[in-house]
Amino acid sequence: MSFNMNRINPNQTQVFFHDGRFETLTNEELDEFLLHMGISEVNSGIEQDVTD
Repeated sequence: MSFNMNRINPNQTQVFFHDGRFETLTNEELDEFLLHMGISEVNSGIEQDVTD
């Protein structure tokens, strides 16, 4: 599954999926999402493009 991430404030990140869906996650929800996706740590850049 491919997605982009964009930090919108210090405690929220928007995750945009390539099928058009998006979610706004808190830091805790983002950590859980990344663990579920099998990604343990992501560079804290402004935008990430991740492909699984």
